[in-house]
Amino acid sequence: MSRSRDRRRRRPAYSRRTQEFYWLWIAATATYGVGDVVSTIAFLEYVPTIDEANPVVALALDSLGLSGLVLLKIAVYLVMLWISVSGARDGDALLYYFPPVLLTLVGSYLTASNLRLLWLS
Repeated sequence: MSRSRDRRRRRPAYSRRTQEFYWLWIAATATYGVGDVVSTIAFLEYVPTIDEANPVVALALDSLGLSGLVLLKIAVYLVMLWISVSGARDGDALLYYFPPVLLTLVGSYLTASNLRLLWLS
């Protein structure tokens, strides 16, 4: 029996290690979903002289306001969750871990950056 066939028969990582899966995505949600969104909203509301630097986020904000920001974040989050679940089903550790870790790192950086700019202004 080949190794790839063994991977298909094993339960996905999110089923075998549910606590790990949940904590990875809780960290991603807290930093990317909540931290960045809340700090971006605070930044945009309290420092109106400075515009959003990310052109994709700026377009979403210009088109739909704060709802556009939230919808964009949800779309990115769901795509990354899909990649992670697909990676777990295929037995690919990189695709399983990379999305929540990336979102956590990006969310932490963006939140810290927004808070620093908010503090300095």
